[in-house]
Amino acid sequence: MNQNTSNEGVLTLVEVAAYLKVTERTIYRLAGAKKIPAFKVGGVWRFKKGDIDAWINSQSVDSDGGER
Repeated sequence: MNQNTSNEGVLTLVEVAAYLKVTERTIYRLAGAKKIPAFKVGGVWRFKKGDIDAWINSQSVDSDGGER
């Protein structure tokens, strides 16, 4: 089994914070409020990279307020 989870599609809170260039606290708050797709494993937040990428796309809007 490959131990490189980043390439396998599951990211840690620290990895998502770095990926989105925000603080770990921001990701923790978004996950807790269910504003970002996440799940817990043993009480620790985990994120599917594909879900995060889809979430990023859903958050992107053009200047008219419509989705890109």
